Amino acid sequence: MKFEIKDRDAAGRVCKFTTKHGTITTPNLMPVVNPNKMLISPREMKKLFGTEIVITNSYVISKYEELKKKALQNGIHKLIDFDGPIMTDSGAFQTYVYGDVDIDPIEIVKFQRDIGSDIGTILDVFGTPDLTRKEAEGGVKETIKRAKMSASEKNDMLLACTVQGSIYPDLRMKCAKEISKIDADFYPIGGVVPLMENQRYADVVRCIISSKQGLDPSKPVHLFGAGHPLIFPLAVALGCDLFDSSAYAKYATDGRMIFPWGTEKIMNINEIPCCCPVCTKFTASELKKLEKSDLSLRLAEHNLHVSFTEMKKIRNAIAEGNLWEVVERRTSSNPYLLDALKVLRKTENKIWLEKFESVSKNKALFYTGNHTIHRPIIYRIHRRLLNRYEHLYNTTVVFPEGNKPYSTYYSRKIKEIFKKKNVNLVVRSHLGPVPIELDEMYPFAQSVFPKDIDIETQEESRKIFDEFLKEMKVIPWKESTTSPEPDVSEKKKTDMDLRRISAVSDMQFGKGASEALFNGQIEIVKSKKTGKIRNIYCDGKHILSMRASDGMFTLKIGGAHLLHKFFKYPMLRVVVEEDAVPFVREGKSVFAKFVKDCDPALIPLDECLIVNTKDTLLAVGRCLLNKTEMLSFDYGIAVKTRETNN
Repeated sequence: MKFEIKDRDAAGRVCKFTTKHGTITTPNLMPVVNPNKMLISPREMKKLFGTEIVITNSYVISKYEELKKKALQNGIHKLIDFDGPIMTDSGAFQTYVYGDVDIDPIEIVKFQRDIGSDIGTILDVFGTPDLTRKEAEGGVKETIKRAKMSASEKNDMLLACTVQGSIYPDLRMKCAKEISKIDADFYPIGGVVPLMENQRYADVVRCIISSKQGLDPSKPVHLFGAGHPLIFPLAVALGCDLFDSSAYAKYATDGRMIFPWGTEKIMNINEIPCCCPVCTKFTASELKKLEKSDLSLRLAEHNLHVSFTEMKKIRNAIAEGNLWEVVERRTSSNPYLLDALKVLRKTENKIWLEKFESVSKNKALFYTGNHTIHRPIIYRIHRRLLNRYEHLYNTTVVFPEGNKPYSTYYSRKIKEIFKKKNVNLVVRSHLGPVPIELDEMYPFAQSVFPKDIDIETQEESRKIFDEFLKEMKVIPWKESTTSPEPDVSEKKKTDMDLRRISAVSDMQFGKGASEALFNGQIEIVKSKKTGKIRNIYCDGKHILSMRASDGMFTLKIGGAHLLHKFFKYPMLRVVVEEDAVPFVREGKSVFAKFVKDCDPALIPLDECLIVNTKDTLLAVGRCLLNKTEMLSFDYGIAVKTRETNN
């Protein structure tokens, strides 16, 4: 099995997942195929929707003698007429629905292997939400036991080991950690169907987070039974890679149409708010006149069109860096989803999610409502302001929100202030405090907020603002040139360029980075066209380049030497195995399988120092993965090498 990250946003990821029968792009949807009753054949699904993978039930196949015989003789792919990857379920859901289903946990895995399933599933113990803790613990213990026994029977079949634990986060995490130790290839998160049916999305979110925190990140994660597009954006943002849908057929048989925001009865619709091939061919009135079997077929096609379109939107959002905006807009359509989104506001969840957030995005951060201020990337920038930014003076002049960049908008006022006194300059922005020297840094400059924001965002911004300036003497900007001159230790003219590069380097690389980087004769080169800082030299050596896209630094090898000398191991380091050293010295990128260790604070798109096991500086590069991912993945690039130490 090969599983490799190609793009990312939030904890969501676009990956290439390779199986015996082809490669799948995730996140993706697996339509459930009932071999006894196919509304739409898998072959037709591939033609109509570009379906890459399907899922069918091995228990159902084994139960019917004719199907069982054909599957064993010809294989599962010929049985359902599909040449792409096929996943098979074990019947665990049937045990939940019917209770007295007799299935041998090892025999069903052997059967899946023998019929040629690409991904076979263990017979886990379905953990319903109403279980006592003791009952849930028993189910987890049995699930882990079965997973261990099943792993020895899989041969070349990929094995899906399901995470259970009812609604108890610690049991979910324990189950996930134990299953990650097993020779498994695929991780379904099970037991969420009853939660989905009752719109207990907050509990679904807790199940996903606790499971993900315990799972090996280098394997695909499948959210079992979550087949409605309503949940797709949020689940993907939390790290789910695959979904299965039987809803497309069940709802169609019941005369229901799936939409991104919910489900509607065709008999209650006057005009269909959809432009899929079905809905452009038939009006609502025409659909209502169809025979039941034909109507079910058309509605099933519509349901799959909507579901697959949603997956395409999500993959595009990941590539463009605006997945959280999609999540926030979608959750606004359902009050139960709003409750689920609020679960992510807990500090421990923000800390976990922030590890997967890239240091900056391709697109500006767009405000969608009172959820935006709680995004992990904003949590990160606030923590860095409090822990890394250094106030130069005891007095701060505060500007109100204005046009961006703030330093240009308030340039005349800034000059007037600095003629009289040396002070800190901070903008009270919708995002919170923005020191004027950081106004070009992501996300301060690359964010779009309306003129008037909601009360909750105002309150959250005020809290961080007050904490940031809690020991400062604050002067409103209108009074800044008339108020008494503050008592400062140094009266020399403020060098805004030096102030900017110092503040950005501390925010980006860590507190004290400016001391390491700018301890010498500094030369700042600006763009002749824009006047913006582009390159920085220290004692004649090129140490940094400032990116116009996010106002942050690209680290050069000269700067890498200074940071390597200043910061102790493992700060900013990615440690590679000795076998990879010659390739790194040649300028080749670092593959995850050769990473020995890594600074746990490094996040995707961070600048990093590439060193060997003796902490010898080899090169400078840019991380594509965080530490946990680097140490888990066997495929893909961990660090893109930029410049070597030759």
